[in-house]
Amino acid sequence: MGKYLLLFFGSFLGALLRYLLSGWVYKYFPPTFPYGTIFVNLIGCLVIGFFWGVFENRILSVNFRIFLFIGFIGSFTTFSSFALENFNLIRDNEWGLALINILISNIGGIILVFVGYWISKVLG
Repeated sequence: MGKYLLLFFGSFLGALLRYLLSGWVYKYFPPTFPYGTIFVNLIGCLVIGFFWGVFENRILSVNFRIFLFIGFIGSFTTFSSFALENFNLIRDNEWGLALINILISNIGGIILVFVGYWISKVLG
């Protein structure tokens, strides 16, 4: 039961932070493009790369890994919003915006995982 509670609390915190950050971005950018989701996904990729690099050679409890990687970061960076927003852009015949969203999120995310990992090694 302890693992499930850690997963629950990690997911709760990740989802809450995702909601707050995405909402904050939409205060400054128009909602006609998924800027909030891009921001959250890219930050999440940077964070997961960083923590993966920090913890890869350290012994961590299974419970902590469940809380951090599956619960908190997994909930923070779910791509279901990403997929739905691309579906809506394509359905609305906004193919160019959908392609831009897909490229920025995926290529930028992968690059930022490397950057986060690299930062963890430089600081560690």
